[in-house]
Amino acid sequence: MDIFEELHQEVIACTRCPRLVEYRQWVARTKRRMYREYDYWGRPLPGFGDPEARVLLVGLAPAAHGGNRTGRMFTGDRSGDLLYGTLYKFGFANQPTSLHRNDGLTLKDVYITAAVRCAPPANKPLREEMLACRPYLLRELRLLKRLRIAVALGKIAFDTYLAAYHELSSTWNNLPAPRPHFSHGATYALPNGITLVASYHPSQQNTQTGRLTREMFEDIFATVRRLL
Repeated sequence: MDIFEELHQEVIACTRCPRLVEYRQWVARTKRRMYREYDYWGRPLPGFGDPEARVLLVGLAPAAHGGNRTGRMFTGDRSGDLLYGTLYKFGFANQPTSLHRNDGLTLKDVYITAAVRCAPPANKPLREEMLACRPYLLRELRLLKRLRIAVALGKIAFDTYLAAYHELSSTWNNLPAPRPHFSHGATYALPNGITLVASYHPSQQNTQTGRLTREMFEDIFATVRRLL
């Protein structure tokens, strides 16, 4: 078992947050009507992607009937449809869809993680839950030796990445001043050689309201390709 797989197995077995454990297991038992015949994953989600990735994507948390059902980040919901379709268009994925964890999808040069690994009630994790989950992100950042770009999908992911960056400041340089602030399409060259790119989250709420269009989201990855 390699070091990434060891970390993934530790994440899957995590029970640090009682509220999240209770909720994700309850969702997996009760299910949504359209998924009654589906065997829900119902556990924390490990990161997914290329261990040699130069690009990190940070999301918020698994969706109750998306990742919590399928067992893979951004899989089984509308946000994943947009994300993986875009990754495929820009050469980061071998296929444009992500339906379930055994569908043959592989990522090239991209690793996907999240601020919180369990589906939270109302999609709103508590501060203490995010803090409890952060050590997993810190370990991923230490393992991703070739990382050059971090794409934060939403403000919480943006703030989470910056907090992790700050915690690693004993080996990395401190945050630049003034402190980076979240704005869709903003890019920040951090002193450790990483470029932080901010994007609205590709949630159904953001896409249906027009806050985030397909063109806006694709522009983010055009920027990523240019930076690489």
